[in-house]
Amino acid sequence: MNWQGFWNGDHSIYVNARHRQIHDSMLARDIVAEIKSPGLIVLDYACGEATEAHHVAAQCATLILSDGAATVREKLKQRYAMTASIVIQSPDETKALPDGSVDLIIVNSLLQYLNRDDTETLMRMLHAKLKPAGRLIIGDVIPPHVPALTDALALLRFGAQHGFFFAAFGGLIRTVFSDYRKIRGALGLTMWEESDFLTLLSNAGFTARRLTKNFGHNQARMAFECIKMS
Repeated sequence: MNWQGFWNGDHSIYVNARHRQIHDSMLARDIVAEIKSPGLIVLDYACGEATEAHHVAAQCATLILSDGAATVREKLKQRYAMTASIVIQSPDETKALPDGSVDLIIVNSLLQYLNRDDTETLMRMLHAKLKPAGRLIIGDVIPPHVPALTDALALLRFGAQHGFFFAAFGGLIRTVFSDYRKIRGALGLTMWEESDFLTLLSNAGFTARRLTKNFGHNQARMAFECIKMS
């Protein structure tokens, strides 16, 4: 199995419903903070199930939710069937968008599952879709030498803060025997030095900087703001 097959299959990366709700609410809040005007066209690329995306859509003109997993897209279509401002796309449909048509792109917790060549190709594609001076926000980039234990401790602290510590602990035990753990052990996760990633972004046509705060709860990971150079 590869990462694409994992996300398209029956899986759970959340320890319980409260974990999912708090995580998705926090992510929606962080995305909304990046929307500087109500008239923007926003693309959330590799969006996942995006259960709180209606809060994001309320702050922009159009929200495009793009995900590579067909099962995820079907859930999104059912969830947001009555929300006219939300558009559901596959990655191929996103690639077919007119160049220069999007104001803001969000990519969160994706790049660890892509190799470096695929990451460079993706950055160039997203650069093309942005309007002049459009912004790309990338979250959850893993720096080197961050062990799985760091992620585990971040989850436990998150659970303690929001009332699901024991569920988080149990979820970590289950992860040891999960397909996620097996695939991570076999394929690994792609990690980036900050300087190397900034160089890649510059080569793709962006002026970029590291943000002081990552999306979500895990502040051991990095986030970047990228502005399209005209």
